[in-house]
Amino acid sequence: MNGILIIDKPAGITSHDVVYRVRRALKTKRVGHTGTLDPFATGVMVVLVGQATRLAQFLDKDEKEYVADVRFGFETMTGDRTGERRLGGRESRRQGELSQVEIEAVLPRFRGEIEQVPPMYSAKKVDGKKLYELARKGETIERKAVKVNISNLEITSEIRLTDLGIRVRCSAGTYIRTLAEDIARAAGSAAHLAELRRTAAGSFTIDQAITLDELQQLDDPTSALTPMETAVAHLPEFVLREDRVAKTRNGMSTRTFDVEFAENEPIRMTTESGELVAIGYYNDTEKVVQPKIVL
Repeated sequence: MNGILIIDKPAGITSHDVVYRVRRALKTKRVGHTGTLDPFATGVMVVLVGQATRLAQFLDKDEKEYVADVRFGFETMTGDRTGERRLGGRESRRQGELSQVEIEAVLPRFRGEIEQVPPMYSAKKVDGKKLYELARKGETIERKAVKVNISNLEITSEIRLTDLGIRVRCSAGTYIRTLAEDIARAAGSAAHLAELRRTAAGSFTIDQAITLDELQQLDDPTSALTPMETAVAHLPEFVLREDRVAKTRNGMSTRTFDVEFAENEPIRMTTESGELVAIGYYNDTEKVVQPKIVL
């Protein structure tokens, strides 16, 4: 059993819970995912099943898209509605004093490549320890800012009372909670996330997603699997001659002859009928593709 499931994660459960429920539905243990969603968040989770789990490294760096409800007024310890109000934190101006024009004026600062300081309530590891484990003990440590890229940032709904809708397209590793806080601070206010929904991960969108309840109600849950080839459809393709398929599965490299790729570029090696045989890497010196992940 090999393939991909696009799950519409519900609020209130962890990403690990999603994996557990998929394992039960499909009656298989070999299940993983390509990007954690906070328990309060919903939306696209790309779940890999069987041999597809070996392709996670080609998906976890994909761009993500989110829609979020930013609630102005105060910051929380977690950066979202599940956390306690941050004592001594930045306070917002009185309701009605913050205009949408002021928010729109600061948005250009957050488009393109920016730096973010990872929040304490995150799964990021520092010296082998997850930040949220330290945060739950009341500890705060210094975190280095990391570069992320925001390719799209737009307002999706007019500010109503204290809430504003935004859509964000960003590189993997971007914290939307931190983005919301930073936007509010730049506008002279304070905020946290009231809602967060991931609408896309790479080429996979919410329109393709199935809920966990829908999955469990299927007579044959495996029918919801997408072929694992779609996980690497974005990689350059090298079609093997029939006599090279078995050799590739045995780890032998294949000369490319009239086809060239970038040095050390990952290549999907397929049969003439489109079946994925392996992921290889191109050696420009020898003009060969060397299989590294054989499926």
